[in-house]
Amino acid sequence: MQIEFVGPGAALKETDALALAVFEPGQLSEPAQEADAASSGQVARAIRASRFTGAAGQTLAVVAPAGSSAGRLVLVGLGKSDAVDAAAAEAAAAHAFNAVKDTGATRLVIAVRGSAVLAAHAALGARLAAYRFDRHRTTESADKKPSITTVVIETGDPGAAREAHAPLAALGEAIAFARDLVSEPANVLYPVEYARRVRELAWLGLEIEVLGVEEMSQLGMCALLGVGQGSERESQLVVIQWKGASDPEAHPIAFVGKGVCFDSGGISIKPAEGMESMIWDMAGSAAVVGAMHVLAARKAKVNAVGILGLVENMPDGAAQRPGDIVKSLSGQTVEVINTDAEGRLVLADALWYCQDRFKPRFMIDFATLTGAIVVALGNDIAGLFCNDETLAANLLAASKSSGDPLWRMPLPPKYEKQLESHAADVKNTGGRAGGSITAALFIQKFVNGLPWAHIDMASTAWKTGSTVPTIPSGATGFGVRLLDRLAAEFYEA
Repeated sequence: MQIEFVGPGAALKETDALALAVFEPGQLSEPAQEADAASSGQVARAIRASRFTGAAGQTLAVVAPAGSSAGRLVLVGLGKSDAVDAAAAEAAAAHAFNAVKDTGATRLVIAVRGSAVLAAHAALGARLAAYRFDRHRTTESADKKPSITTVVIETGDPGAAREAHAPLAALGEAIAFARDLVSEPANVLYPVEYARRVRELAWLGLEIEVLGVEEMSQLGMCALLGVGQGSERESQLVVIQWKGASDPEAHPIAFVGKGVCFDSGGISIKPAEGMESMIWDMAGSAAVVGAMHVLAARKAKVNAVGILGLVENMPDGAAQRPGDIVKSLSGQTVEVINTDAEGRLVLADALWYCQDRFKPRFMIDFATLTGAIVVALGNDIAGLFCNDETLAANLLAASKSSGDPLWRMPLPPKYEKQLESHAADVKNTGGRAGGSITAALFIQKFVNGLPWAHIDMASTAWKTGSTVPTIPSGATGFGVRLLDRLAAEFYEA
């Protein structure tokens, strides 16, 4: 979809669809006042004849009034005029796009007239709302596809808006890339193919290397390799580096992602119902890829490293069994109680490798790790576990400003007793009680005392029947924006 920025009035002469802002309670924005005056009050009369108040998230389709060259007019609620911020601008533009995307209109003008920053965020909101994963559709008729191909943002300073939009455009592309990865079926996106797609991002200036089974075996990554040994698809460890700081050798910040391209549960096999959703058990790794994508694209002044542990968890005759004991890269042995508690095994080796090789300032892992976090926090908030107060505070602040919601969870040492094994150093699961907490406590054993955060995003990676205007149903791209904001606010020079 094409995004354009134009000055006041330039886009209003002729367009398929026009979106105008209204504030609560029924206060017309400047462009809406102009449209109302040109139509002898038809816009205001339409509002009075409806239940539309201008509340945030409301839309009202109006028959194009006399004096307007627009084919259709949509009024979009922005809420209180003194509470309009970047998030409100994104949501309003997304609502406007969603209101007309299937109407046959090809050109949507959104009259903003606010600051350049708000105009830029409006463009991002429309871009995120327009995302659609349709590359495997072959028989869909044209009238079933969204028709909008161009979104025009009318603003007071188009040049400043374009400048403000440049890093946001990079963010939008990175989120779309992450959503694509999460949406792909496992027969298309398996570890080797995933690694190949990441290699293609080298054009952004990223340094990328891939370790296969032989290399990981030599290193001693038996925890990660044990998860993938039942699959015919070879496991991979992908290392992505961005060196944007003034000193390219300065200690980086580090992101580690769980990349289980398909999770059958292994020998501890999952129920058949809903197993198809396990194509997105690699969403944590996609968040890391997206974050590295946007940092490189906008030339962030920070050194960062991303580590992806890519495996398939399958119930082959060679698969790992409950009761097996594996030796991790750290040297700690793990008794595998449940082969469906596999993501933490992948992270155990990936995190140890990361801290040992790169000596980062901190590590943050992203994983669709436990159903327990969904029980605890529902479907809209990810769980944050952290051993460092500064890192936790920075993540929570970035969560608030980015719109990727986090809630801090505890790491009580006494719960570690649930992980005690009679035969190994630790068990890979502590049972149902406090399942997301004991999973985090397990992972913590492999960070070697480094500042670390674990984000359990099983609740936020995918939305079915989404009500968030900037997130169509499906893959969300959760985490990309959070990490970009974290770097920008706290760690860039």
